[in-house]
Amino acid sequence: MADLEGANLKRANLVGVDLIKANLTWANLKEANLKWTNLREANLKWADLTEASLIEANLQGANLHGVDITGANLREAHYLTYDQLSKVKTLYDAKLDEKILDLLRKEHVRLFKR
Repeated sequence: MADLEGANLKRANLVGVDLIKANLTWANLKEANLKWTNLREANLKWADLTEASLIEANLQGANLHGVDITGANLREAHYLTYDQLSKVKTLYDAKLDEKILDLLRKEHVRLFKR
């Protein structure tokens, strides 16, 4: 279990990295490439994922409380739930699968404001 609390991983290439149960609280992951990364049960609380790519990342059980997902690409992310996304700081300009995006827009309008 990696402890990366507050780490500056801006623009990091973390494709396919195993970060199961990693502590990424307050981490700067702006523009990071997290494609295929395993973030199962990772703590991303208050992390900055602005413009990050999480395509096909495993987010099963990940803590996304307060996460900034402005412009992030979460299309085809695995195990990403409505409950997880309802707790983020913002989804402004985030790329999500349409089904979950429509539901969130109806019930959590505040998440889509800048």
